[in-house]
Amino acid sequence: MQEYWELYMKNLEGKPASILFNAGISMDVEKFKYIYPQIAFVKVKLKEPNERGLVSESEEAEIAFLEDKLEASLIKFRIGKYVGRIFSDGYVTFLYYLQFTYNWQDFLNFALDEHASYEITSGFQEDGEWNYYRQLLYPNSKEWQMIQNHKACDALRAKEDNLHLPRAIEHKAFFSDDVQKEALLEKLEAEGFRVQSEIENDEGVKGISFYRIDKPFYTQIDALTLYLIDMLESFGAVYDGWETSVVKS
Repeated sequence: MQEYWELYMKNLEGKPASILFNAGISMDVEKFKYIYPQIAFVKVKLKEPNERGLVSESEEAEIAFLEDKLEASLIKFRIGKYVGRIFSDGYVTFLYYLQFTYNWQDFLNFALDEHASYEITSGFQEDGEWNYYRQLLYPNSKEWQMIQNHKACDALRAKEDNLHLPRAIEHKAFFSDDVQKEALLEKLEAEGFRVQSEIENDEGVKGISFYRIDKPFYTQIDALTLYLIDMLESFGAVYDGWETSVVKS
């Protein structure tokens, strides 16, 4: 199993939520759902959440230590897999998929023995289809796009790019079978985009690359790409990301 983790923000029941999840495990869900059929949680009330209900700097180290103890206990008792963590509304919730439940209490006792000062609840239930992972932790297409946006912005900043300076940003889109191509091209032109070329991916799906002068700063590129996802979908096309050159101040 390839294991890697992604961190992103989303709105959860009207509140901001910071979600860390094991993205690598997504390739093995169909196999693991039979081995680990039960979802389990450990929910901890934060002592000093920040104004957004997320973990504060003053409490971050203690929560990280608690998380490490949970991980050590998971390894010790070999009961399942850690799949994600959610900070929201003054709580942090750690999520696991379990192979066994008979030693769940042993797992908790070992992990939480040094954290009696926290208000903690826990439990488990059947989730043979891994719905909590698929629907709660795993990002939708727009959330995935924002993850990729921020990675690209971070990479540009690492090269001393000034993200506030406008430059040509190239986008790609691929067509579904019922694409309204001519109407889409007219819409892009009306929005100030110029089609650069027709393209084709490795599976033979056709599409286009197009560009416009914009700023790639985090919030601005998020707003632009989320708009493009919806707009392209309305014409039978799928957005496939962006790229740009480094521009320094």
